[in-house]
Order: sequence, then structure tokens, then C-alpha cells
Amino acid sequence: MKPTQASPGARPRRWLLWGYLLLLLSSHLLRLIHPTEHPPDNDERTLLVRAVGGDRERDRAVRIAYRSYAPRVPRDSATSADGAARPVPVPPTVLLVHGSPGDNGEVTGLAEVLGAHYHTLAPDLPGFGGSTWDVPDYSNRAHAHYLLQLLDSLGVREVHLAGFSMGGGVVLQMEALAPERVRSITMLAGIGAQEYELLGDYHLNHAIHGLQLGGLWLLRELVPHFGWLDDAVLSVPYARNFYDTDQRPLRPLLARYAGPMLILHGERDPLVSPALAREHARIVPQAEFQMDGGDHFAAFMAPERIGRSIGDFVGRVERGVATTRANAAPDRLARAAAPFDPASIPKAEGLALVLLIVLLAGSTLVSEDLTCITAGLMVSRGIIGFWVATAACFWGIFLGDLLVFYAGRSLGRAVLQRAPLRWFITPEAVLWSSQWVARQGAKLVFATRVLPGTRLPSYFAAGMLKTSAARFALYFFLACLVWTPALVGLSAAFGEVVQAVFNVVEERAGLYLLVTALALFLLLKLIIPLCTYRGRRLLLSRWRRLTRWEFWPRWAFYPPVVVYVLWLAVRHRSLRLFTAVNPAIPGGGFVGESKSAILEGLAPFPEFVSSWELIPAKLEPAARTARVTAFRARHALDWPVVLKPDVGERGSGVAVVHSAAEVDGYLTRATGDTIVQAYAPGVEFGVFYLRHPAEPVGRIFSVTDKRFPTVVGDGLRDLETLILADDRAVCMAAFYLRRHAARLGEVLPAGVPLPLVELGTHCRGAAFYDGGWIRTPALEAVIERLSQGFPGFYFGRYDIRTPSLEDFQQGRNFKIVELNGATAEATHIYDPANGLLVAYRVLFEQWRLLLEIADANRTRGTPLASWRELWRLVRRHEAEIRSHER
Repeated sequence: MKPTQASPGARPRRWLLWGYLLLLLSSHLLRLIHPTEHPPDNDERTLLVRAVGGDRERDRAVRIAYRSYAPRVPRDSATSADGAARPVPVPPTVLLVHGSPGDNGEVTGLAEVLGAHYHTLAPDLPGFGGSTWDVPDYSNRAHAHYLLQLLDSLGVREVHLAGFSMGGGVVLQMEALAPERVRSITMLAGIGAQEYELLGDYHLNHAIHGLQLGGLWLLRELVPHFGWLDDAVLSVPYARNFYDTDQRPLRPLLARYAGPMLILHGERDPLVSPALAREHARIVPQAEFQMDGGDHFAAFMAPERIGRSIGDFVGRVERGVATTRANAAPDRLARAAAPFDPASIPKAEGLALVLLIVLLAGSTLVSEDLTCITAGLMVSRGIIGFWVATAACFWGIFLGDLLVFYAGRSLGRAVLQRAPLRWFITPEAVLWSSQWVARQGAKLVFATRVLPGTRLPSYFAAGMLKTSAARFALYFFLACLVWTPALVGLSAAFGEVVQAVFNVVEERAGLYLLVTALALFLLLKLIIPLCTYRGRRLLLSRWRRLTRWEFWPRWAFYPPVVVYVLWLAVRHRSLRLFTAVNPAIPGGGFVGESKSAILEGLAPFPEFVSSWELIPAKLEPAARTARVTAFRARHALDWPVVLKPDVGERGSGVAVVHSAAEVDGYLTRATGDTIVQAYAPGVEFGVFYLRHPAEPVGRIFSVTDKRFPTVVGDGLRDLETLILADDRAVCMAAFYLRRHAARLGEVLPAGVPLPLVELGTHCRGAAFYDGGWIRTPALEAVIERLSQGFPGFYFGRYDIRTPSLEDFQQGRNFKIVELNGATAEATHIYDPANGLLVAYRVLFEQWRLLLEIADANRTRGTPLASWRELWRLVRRHEAEIRSHER
């Protein structure tokens, strides 16, 4: 099959895409062959420990690179005056833990200063420096496990811990895992209580870290960088470190720590708030607190000064004169016992305020409501002003809504043309939805403000459906103008209540998520629809389709039939026996048969076959359109005409076209062989015929009276309301509303009828009734003559159109539009008067007769289709269906 012509510029874009993919593949191959992971520096030592995931060790080795410093021991200090050996005192061990991003180079100068007096270790945490970069867990708790393994391997029992920046969380987790091994803790611009980090809320901070991680991962994996980004400062391991770390446990760890602690912090620290250090000093009453005029980077900018402070503190601990919780001052113990005071969080100013505004605006892209609530909590704590917080949230939400809208506009249509969405969403459905969204735009936007989880799909759909950008921008602006200050204000006014709710939800998050999801589902699927006439009628439609078997999907209706057919096949000792039922049709007409080849079999009876012509797929679109024009001229046909795939089923891909533009659109989309056929007006019937090869004549097994549901205008109600109000049409309302999407708002004049469908297919809207009463000797004689005149045909259903019932019963003036083989059904079973058991009884009888006919043909020498041939027919069928549904 030849694809449709590409648009100008499509080929260069395709080459650019392939070139980019080639570069990306080359980048990944180079990174695979030559990993960017740094080897340890020459002065670093290494040892292997077990990988850690969560709190469990894994069966995998991880390299830890570290630097080790120790005071020099004079040669004469190891021997006495008489030359006898004497023990050398072992200095205490200090473990320096660097921050993120970074490595032990941050604290090397500090380690050298401390190393003059103490055994000092400066490791590279896994994910950084010369240690293994690829590890299962980058959290500070996992890093604590790694460092404890390092100490075990080096035979270090007790240690003084010093954590810089993110390393502060690591040393606190080490103390929590092995308190008996920790002599003291130094927090050097270290993290701790989460209320002072970013937006002060774990969930929102976690979302921000997740966005950061996702962005850096996409940058690393989808940009051809040949390893350069693997070594970037803001790397994926750095982002994983923050994303994997849960800072919430650090406050209780600080509150229960009883040993000596030194807190060193700079008054001008822009990354870790000085207020955080003051809070640490409050909740750790024994802590020595030193605040100077420096910034966050004193560890490597002023190692001598910081080294002296830590060295003196370690000396006091070793001499037993450092303060512990047991001998802390009573007034400090009293302050430590007091609850956290949100007012202690300083008001954001200057660069911190700008950063906070950017974070609030950006966080709305993750969760608009949660960001507004968090902003309100910050207002209640005095961190940020109400109007500043509201403005940040407002512009973040407004611009985010526009971004989603334009994403739908630029990407949505292309997405709909690709599997799997194109299997479920038709162009008619898109048109209908577009008009509905256009009519309900303001209500939709304001409703989504109070329905969490509905904005992204709704706004993406609004953009995808090509609704008015200016109108929706106005809707977004007004909705944000009302909703944002209201939500921020309520959160600010009831800050303590909101925080209590957050705490409760956090404790039982799973249950609340389940209840919320269920409530939202009921709200969207039941409660809201019940509030409108349209919603109530569509609910009735779903109920009837659920309770009336004729509307059941194939997967629900056919399993008993499949089981029965398999049992029959076993009885006849062949699963492929059905393929012999019609020797003239490949596979017996089971699947993938050519409609044009079957119509050729009826060539001796041109007066009974609707004129047709096959248009090959190999022709260019313009040539195919010209063939339709020539066909109409040759047969003197007016509009409409019928276009359908040469291979198809259940009306798939069949279209009644009424203009040259519709023909051109259909043939542009369809890339498979297509049949153009004269449109036969009038009523339609299905005549099911079968004949045993040993019998001279066959019989009509079933006649189906196919009726096309029609609504009649009253001059008052639009087409949508007429469809929903009709007792039968409402059962297929979703299909009819999609099909007539362009006319739903049209008011039909009084007395004017409008057929809802033009094709006699049940799944596409036609109503089927038992037409056994239509059968006459004259009709049976003509059907017998037609069937006998098609050598090799024994079993199938004719789809016939005729101007009048009387002509049809007399066996004259009718046109066959299609003939189906093995998988044809006696479609009178879909008569609403028939129960489910009646339908199964008819289908069981039909398949029993089919296999009896096929068995007789096999006895007469008809070969069965091979599994390979059946597979080829199935593949052909699927390809042809896809080619006409693009």
C-alpha cells in the first residue's frame, strides 16, 4: 500500500529527526563504552561496600573513595629513652561529610586542618566524586548506611561527625542508625528541620525536586551530549539525592539527640537559612551555637577558621567538658520543649523573595491547589505577603493553563492520529467535543477550578479541539482571578486548621486518596450528569446499553458462541474446517476476504448488483479521485456514492459521501484498496442463505428488516435534544451525537424528518428486526438462482437495498451491495423482541450448519486453509482496516 503524499517540508523534518536520533544513539553508545564516572583521585583510597536500597543491603558492590588524614607521630615518640617500644595513643576520628552537589573536595582544606590533630576521613558519597555513581538509593539515610559500612571496614568504632549542607542530614541519620558510635555532631551550614527548606512543605518540595530530577534526566537521556552532561554540576545523582531524601524525620532526630553538638552557620547564607540554624540550636538545648558574618561556603573558603572551631569542640568532647542534654541549661531545655513557632521563619526578602516567587509560580505546574494552600500557610506564618503570594500563584496558574491549552493545540491533533488514541477517538467525536466545549467553555473552566484533577485533561482537550484561544484565555484569567485569592486567603485565615488537615491526610494518605478518587469518580460520572437533561439521558443510554444484550460489546456477548464453535470443531476433528464452507472465497469468508472478488462472483447478474469499481491503492490520491469522477460519469450517478475498503467488517470504513470534497478527504486518508459503489436508495434487508452441497436447493435461513432511525423536527428543539428524547435513538446517543456533531445545535423545522444513519449496520446505528414475514416464494427463487450462479458459494448473507418492500417480495428491482461469508450473522437476532437465549440458539444453529456444510465440502476435496494462510488473511484484514481509519 502506498502512503499518502507528504506535505512540503515533511521530508527535511524527517531527515532532521533521523539525524537527531542517530546522534542520540551515538551518544548513548559512547557513554556505554566509555562511562563518564570518575576514577578516584591519586591521593584517594578506595574500598568496596554493599549497595543500599532503603534500609536493606543489596548483593552488589559499591566503591567508596575517601581521603584519610592523621597527625604525624615523631619517630622518638614511639620509643622510650632506653629504646623500648611504647604504645602510641590513637587520635579520635572525625568524619567530614560533604554536601550536594559536590564531593570531598569541598572539605579537603578543612580535613587537612583537622588532620593535624585528629584522624580525619573525607569520603565521596556514592553518586559523587570518585565513588560509584550508579546506586539504587541516593537518600541521606542510604548514605548513612554506606558511611557506617566504611567505618566498619576501617575498624573505626567511635567517630565525631561533621556534616556540611546536605551532609547535615547524613550525619543525623548516622546517629539515628548507630547512636552508640557517635561521639559528637557538628552541623556546618547543615540541613535539618524541613519547614525552612524551599516552600516549607514536604509534598510540595518533593514535587519540586521531582520536577528537577525529571528535567535533568530528560536532558541527560534525550540530548546527544556524549558524556558531557554526566559530569555536570547539576547532575542526575545530585537531583536524586534531593528527591530520595525525606527531610521530615530530621526534626525529631534533632529533638531526641542527647550528645554534644556544634552548630556553625553564616549570617549571610543564601542556600540554608540562618533561621534554620537558630531553630536547631533551640531544639538541641546542649548545642554550642556559633553564627558569624560568613556565607554558605565557609567550609572551603575559610578552612583554617572553621577547622579551629571544630577541632576545639572535638577536644572539649574528648576531655568530657562539652555540654550534653543531661547537663544543658534549664532555660534552654524549656525552650526546646516548646512547640515549633511558625513565626520563627523569617519573612522572605530580596533574592530570597524573588526565589520564593519563582518557586511558587513554578510549583503551580505540579499542583495548583496545593501550591495555593501552601502559599496561604506561608502568609499565615508571615513569610510572604498575601498579595505577593497570590500574584505568584495567579500568574503561575494562568500561564500554566495557557501552556496546557497550547500544548493541546500544537500536539493534540497529531497525538489523535496515532495509536492507541486513534482506535478510540474518531474525527466526528473530536468535532462534537469541540462544539460542546465551545458552548460550555466558561462553565467548564469555572467547574474545573473546584474539581481537582480535571483541569489538565479539560484544558488540553480544549486546545486540541481548536476552540477559541482568546475566549479561553479570558475564561482562565477570570477563573484564576476569583479562585486564587480565595484559596490563598482561606488557607491563610485557617492556617492551623489547614496544617492539621495536612497532618491527618499525611498519616492516612492511602485511605484518603482512595476515598477522594471514589468521590471524584461519582461526582464526575453520576452526580454532575444528573444535574442536566443531557447528562440524565446519557446515563439512561449507558444503562440501556448495559441491560440490553443487543448493545453489548463483542467481548461480552461472544464467549459462549466461541466455546460452542470450538466444541464443534473438536467434534469434526479440525479447527480450520470452517474455511471450507465457501470454496470460492479465501478462508471461506472468515476474515480478510476481498469484497470486490466476491462481487465479481456475482457478475452474471448485473441487474441485481449495485454498480461498483475497485480503486487500487497504488494510484496517487489525485488519480484515485479522478477514478471516482469517471465512475460517476460512466454510470450517470448523482450524489451520494458509497466508498468502502475492499477488506473490512461491520461497516468499518464505509462512508456515504455527498460531494467531491468528501471523496477527496476520504481517499486522502485511506491508503488501502477502495471500492466506489453506486448508492442504492430505499429500504435495506439482510438475507441469510445456506445450502448443503449434497442438496439440490438451499434455503433462506434468516431475513433481517433493517431500519434507519429517524427523528422529526418540531421547530423548537435542536437536533441534540431530539436524539436524546427519542426512546430508541437514546440507546445509541453517543454514536449519533458524534456522527451529527456539526449539526447538533440546528433546530429542524416542524415535520421535517432526519435519518440518523445511512448504513444498515447495527453497531453503527441501524435498528434490526426479524423479517421472516417478508419471505415469499418469488424472493426465495431469485436468491436461489443468484446463489447457484456463484459456484463455490454455500453459506453467507446478502445485504440488499430496494426502493420498495413490494418489489423485494416479488424478487425484482433490488440491488445487492455486499455478500458476506463464514462470519456473517443471521442478524435478525438483534430484534429487541428476542431474548439473549434466542440469539444464542440461532447462532449455535448457524455454526452447526456451517461446519456440516464445510465437512461435506472437505469430503468432496475442498482443501482447508493453512494456518499460514489464515494468519496472512488476518494481517491483511488489520492492515486494510487501519488504512481506512486514519
